[in-house]
Amino acid sequence: MQVFKFGGASVKDADSVKNVASILKKQANQATIVVISAMGKTTNKLEQLVNAYFYKDGDIETILTELKTYHLSILNQLIPNKANGIFNDIENVFVELLWALEEEPSSTYNYHYDQLVSQGEVLATKIVSAYLNEVEIKNKWVDARGFIQTDNSYREGKVNYELSEHLIQTELLPIFNSFNIIVTQGFIGGTSENFTTTLGREGSDYTAALLAYFTDAKQVIIWKDVPGVLNADPKYFKNAKKIDELNYHDAIELTYYGASVIHPKTIKPLQNKNIPLYVKSFINPQEAGTIIKDSDKRSNATSYIFKVNQILLSIQPKDFSFIAEDNLSNIFTLFSKYNVHVNMMQNSAISFSVCTDYDEHKIEPLLKDLQQQFKVLYNKDVELMTVRNYDQDIIANLTENKLVIIEQRSRNTLQMVMKEDSAF
Repeated sequence: MQVFKFGGASVKDADSVKNVASILKKQANQATIVVISAMGKTTNKLEQLVNAYFYKDGDIETILTELKTYHLSILNQLIPNKANGIFNDIENVFVELLWALEEEPSSTYNYHYDQLVSQGEVLATKIVSAYLNEVEIKNKWVDARGFIQTDNSYREGKVNYELSEHLIQTELLPIFNSFNIIVTQGFIGGTSENFTTTLGREGSDYTAALLAYFTDAKQVIIWKDVPGVLNADPKYFKNAKKIDELNYHDAIELTYYGASVIHPKTIKPLQNKNIPLYVKSFINPQEAGTIIKDSDKRSNATSYIFKVNQILLSIQPKDFSFIAEDNLSNIFTLFSKYNVHVNMMQNSAISFSVCTDYDEHKIEPLLKDLQQQFKVLYNKDVELMTVRNYDQDIIANLTENKLVIIEQRSRNTLQMVMKEDSAF
């Protein structure tokens, strides 16, 4: 048994879906769970839809029409026969979306986010599954929300391992008695009340790892538009190089600091059962890619992780008391309340500095709450650079024409919060 995961770029248009089919055709005789993300930039568009609905920030009808047109365009190219039941299935998804949007918001932003944004994965998997069957790659579409069970932590669902494993073992695996390929969604789960949750942005990798863990899969392959795990994001570093092999420890370090090629939660379930993870190119599937596995061999490759749209917060007690356990406890309670993840932190006697992604809908209410107890200064539009296996020449090159606001070093890892230096 194996698990394949295809991200949004691998199913962004009709030709991409056909390419997925060509990869899966070679696996027709192997039991394979196929995890699929929302098509292209659908998640971004659905996030716009949520903001238009919840904050009245945008036109719901226009966004919904764009989403429907995009998916139907792909479907029409894949399956010309309008009598195919998939057209009714897709229409029904959009009807249900419209019904949900006609009602005024009744709960939190995060709850409505999960109910709406999750439909991107539902649409993608229905279309891909229907096309695979159309070209005689027999498969079964299943709803991940019936198997990946979580609590009610919307946008960061915490998985109930025991219940999920029971459902997968008793209800999902028997499907392989009739089908070699199961198609399901990444990123989403379900609660005991049948509400939808999501597992965190880009969480489809995590879904694939969970399914591998619960089924004792022999391997997981994540199919990307890059040749494997690179030592830097090619959007920012033209000479990024592929890393052929990583052990679990190095992979966890890279994902923890924000390497976008793998979701941070992916490695733990695989390491727990010693399941190898391959990151391969869907453009050149015959190439070896990168393998992540149990090994004592550490990577000495210099790796660069670059995060933009960051905000640096400097939090100080109003009474000039020390930043001690009680203050830190209050600060982290508020970060948890607003689901804000810390990318870097540093403290002095009376100041605690935190660098995090800037999400207006999370950060602004967090700031209001923090300011009730603390004095808060902040820098917006900063960049966070993390370098593993650095040297002084690397630091000099990276900081040229940059103002370094704060930095933190360990033996192997350097983090710097920077912005463009206006003096240059």
